[in-house]
Amino acid sequence: PITPAELLCLGSSLAFSGLFYYLYRRKARVVARIQEAPKLQVDDNLPALVSAAEGRCLPYVALEGIVLPAQAALTSHYHEGLQGVIQKLLLKEHRLIWNSLARSW
Repeated sequence: PITPAELLCLGSSLAFSGLFYYLYRRKARVVARIQEAPKLQVDDNLPALVSAAEGRCLPYVALEGIVLPAQAALTSHYHEGLQGVIQKLLLKEHRLIWNSLARSW
């Protein structure tokens, strides 16, 4: 004999397993698209390639090339001869939605 509590636990376990599998498969498709992204070199042909693309946007590409610092390269305090640069990030938020439960945007 199976009790209602056991059925509830089994049902919720199956529902959560299905939800997590769905999320896993969705993220796996995104990772596969990123791994199959074409590799482009940073050169003089890149602006023309972007202009010719649909919507002037390349969805997933891997850019390869030499990065030059705007002023001076950063040097590591912990590893001799290791240098780096800071990438300038631009965050564009498309829309704000008011969450009345959390009382925040």
